[in-house]
Amino acid sequence: MNTKTGLGAAVRAVMRRAIREYRDSPDTVAYLERHLERMDEPLRVAIAGRVKAGKSTLLNALVGEEIAATDAGECTRAVTWYRDAKSPKITAHLVDAPSRDLPIQRREGALRIDLSGTWADRVDRVVVDWPSQHLRTMTLIDTPGLESLSTEISARTADFLSGDEEPAEADAVIYLMRHLHSANVRFLESFYDQGIARATPVNTIAVLSRADEIGAGRMDALMSARRIARRYCADEKLRALCQTVVPVAGLLAQAARTMRQAEFNTFVELVASRRADVEAALLSADRFKRYDGLQPWESEDLLNRFGMCGVRLAVTLVRQGFDDPQRLSEELVRRSGLGTLTEVLNAQFTERTELLKARSALLALDVVLSRVPRPETQSLVVEVERIIAGAHEFAELRLLSSLRLGTLKLPAESLAEAERLLGGLGAGPSTRLGLGVHASTGEQRNAALDAVSRWRRRLENPLSSLAMADASRVIIRSCEGVLADLED
Repeated sequence: MNTKTGLGAAVRAVMRRAIREYRDSPDTVAYLERHLERMDEPLRVAIAGRVKAGKSTLLNALVGEEIAATDAGECTRAVTWYRDAKSPKITAHLVDAPSRDLPIQRREGALRIDLSGTWADRVDRVVVDWPSQHLRTMTLIDTPGLESLSTEISARTADFLSGDEEPAEADAVIYLMRHLHSANVRFLESFYDQGIARATPVNTIAVLSRADEIGAGRMDALMSARRIARRYCADEKLRALCQTVVPVAGLLAQAARTMRQAEFNTFVELVASRRADVEAALLSADRFKRYDGLQPWESEDLLNRFGMCGVRLAVTLVRQGFDDPQRLSEELVRRSGLGTLTEVLNAQFTERTELLKARSALLALDVVLSRVPRPETQSLVVEVERIIAGAHEFAELRLLSSLRLGTLKLPAESLAEAERLLGGLGAGPSTRLGLGVHASTGEQRNAALDAVSRWRRRLENPLSSLAMADASRVIIRSCEGVLADLED
């Protein structure tokens, strides 16, 4: 639905009013102006997870370049922002000193960030400005690992994301986990808050990372990962805390998107070699390292870049006819799960950019109105409450949360349709209506009208509970919004 002339405009207007009301307080004005300007920036998406979950590797895969450090260096201890820019620049923002520019260094095609002797605990954040079309709609924020050996580092990530006293600087979160562990649930619970301006399951996506390592990197590891992800999606506890779970082999995705001609040539060479010898070498990483058909450094490089599962898959695909570097790269990316994740990010985050940013701005304004109350700003408090209570986008989020938390019970068939119509699977008209991406405008209109009729019957049914009636009204309004957008 188009929120740029509705919710977004209303939030921008109330923020400007607040700036005028607090014009005698320069610090407050600067704070509000910063959050107003943030509404026009790309969506801020943080990548979080425990140590060694594969956060930096996934970031590289999403961008398509090796710009995030994947080793355990100093820069992995700092919150690092990656944003689109006209020219490359790396800046370290320090806690107790002016910011400083860092040298831009690349080694073997990967960007290296050198803190130049600056202790990581003195760095508030590192900002990497990098020309990339993949960063134009989404600023990615790499966070230090949770539950690291340093409690200070873990606390830094938790504080950055939870925003207990200040609004979280991220509009949405991709949370990486290798399996469903109690620590993962505890973190998601700390990030979740039922206040409508704060985080809800709709702006949190979980990724089952390093999916290619399931079952010791067997060829069917990615299929197993997809089955596990579906099981996690059905878990009531997890379902109440995040939108969905997507399995991704981050290492394979990164290698596929940055594949070098020499690596492709090596895969072709393996296929051309005696098959029995190659198959024996592919039984384990140790055997592959000892395979005498390649130089030791070639085997080591392929394992480090693609992982054992990725090497096996690449060799199999070349045998099946993917004998062109671009075709092989695209197929490996598809098999890695990165394409599915990109589609989910677009449906859940990009299409909701204005809504997620409006929520962040309202939370910032709420902080000011609570901490610096004035008699003349009471009308602003009323206006914020009116926006939150009256904006249909927030009504959808409230109802989605109630459905996922189980506080509102619906029959199974009605529940699935309700979540879909409310935008639980994506905000686009075709997604809401359960149609394919190529559905015509007429097909979408007919589906929306049918949905309105079904939920109006539920609303008018004398046996429907008050909760069902209220839910039906919200869903009908969502369908009417789809129809209005189709007319536009």
